[in-house]
Amino acid sequence: MEEEHLDPTTEISLDTVKKRAVKGVAVLTGRTFLLSVLSLVATGFLTVFLSPVEFGVFWIVSAVVNFLAYFSDVGLAAALIQKREKLTNADLKTTFTVQTILVILILAILLSVSPLIVSHYSLSVGGKYLLFALAISLFLSSLKTIPSILMERDLEFGKLVIPQVLENLVYNLVAVILAWKGFGITSFTIAVLARGVVGLVAMYFLKPWKPAISFNKKSFKDLLSFGIPYQANTLLATLKDDGMTVVLGSVLGPAGIGLLGWAQKWGQAPLRFFMDHVIKVTFPAFSRMQDEKEHLKRSLTRSIFFICFLVFPSVVGLLMVAPVIVAIIPRYEKWVPALIPLAFISVNSIFAAVTTQLTNTLNAIGKIKITFGLMIMWTVLSWIFIPYMALKYGVNGAAAGYSIVGLSSIVAIFVARKFVDFSLMESVLKPLLAAFVMMLPLIFLRRALPASLGSVWILVATGAIIYLSVIFALYGLGFIEDVKNTFSAFFKK
Repeated sequence: MEEEHLDPTTEISLDTVKKRAVKGVAVLTGRTFLLSVLSLVATGFLTVFLSPVEFGVFWIVSAVVNFLAYFSDVGLAAALIQKREKLTNADLKTTFTVQTILVILILAILLSVSPLIVSHYSLSVGGKYLLFALAISLFLSSLKTIPSILMERDLEFGKLVIPQVLENLVYNLVAVILAWKGFGITSFTIAVLARGVVGLVAMYFLKPWKPAISFNKKSFKDLLSFGIPYQANTLLATLKDDGMTVVLGSVLGPAGIGLLGWAQKWGQAPLRFFMDHVIKVTFPAFSRMQDEKEHLKRSLTRSIFFICFLVFPSVVGLLMVAPVIVAIIPRYEKWVPALIPLAFISVNSIFAAVTTQLTNTLNAIGKIKITFGLMIMWTVLSWIFIPYMALKYGVNGAAAGYSIVGLSSIVAIFVARKFVDFSLMESVLKPLLAAFVMMLPLIFLRRALPASLGSVWILVATGAIIYLSVIFALYGLGFIEDVKNTFSAFFKK
């Protein structure tokens, strides 16, 4: 039987896309889920061993480098993944050449302005070396781009996850051990360098590719037609996130940014646990099925439900147990001021669970200008509300600003449904209702229980029972069968 192709020039069939997408979701939500647990456990230890100021310095310096890193690409990597036709050597070599030149220029700029950065944020010698380490890490990361694109385009996530596994293990182990030994901010410096080297070696071992300097004008022009709008979106996202952190660093100081960073790290943890893995798979998968409208609609509904089903109760559960955890962990009382920001950031995470997948889908089907418009809206709102709220109300105000911006995501939902009419009720509203019903009894139960580890387990178990019971009531007997066949049914026609 002849395989069904989305396009006669494509290198893999629709059937292969579906099979590899299913496997990719399983791999990334399985193995990488375990690594996310490791990362959060490591963060827990780091926030015990390090002060809010040290944590804040890492957050500020990382934001500076991430902001500059934006300019190391012009969207060519995303264009290679989204391209319908088979990639050529000219595409790969041109992308590598352009990106390498841009990265070298960025590093030169970073080194030249480093004294200003050190002076402006009053960085210690350790903070200065961390800045240089992150710069080196940016260069090493750029060398992995082409092998990573080749695996991601072919949906070979079983291979792609291995370097991520090794990087995560090495980074967290080195950072925690050195922080425990009293290295302070230098723990991050050494961990970042170790992560970069290990990831680069692992990537080229799994997907050998010989770097070559070459430039093809036609290939460059073709890729830019998608790459420029995509990169414009990335610029706005960078200004909205890392650019905002850089500015808030001047308003709130390292200690304030440390508290806000703690709230963002934990408040966004459910997204990192569950959403990122699905997004990683669905962008190349949806790009390949962009002409299969009905199939895309069903797949989008299932993917959003999968994310919301896991993220919504996780966010609610986190808000319920966070005050107890802060109270029972030794040396963790310093993070009590971050509990209110955590609540505000969590509102943003609820909306992001839906809208991130929607913008991801719009990009995959070539509606990059629509995403650009949405990003303009979010960026403008961020720069209006967050700095103002931070100046007026400090850390709590900044977090509230993020929450206000998150509420505007309702616009993105209505816009996206004009292009892919997914089921909002089945994918979002029912899981949201179940999470809300779960929250109400937990509020009263937490007040009645003492601050102890046993209370945490009681809250988690009670919340899980209530949530699953409500989900079962809303979806009926079919839900059990759907859970059993989650991955096999994910892209089923």
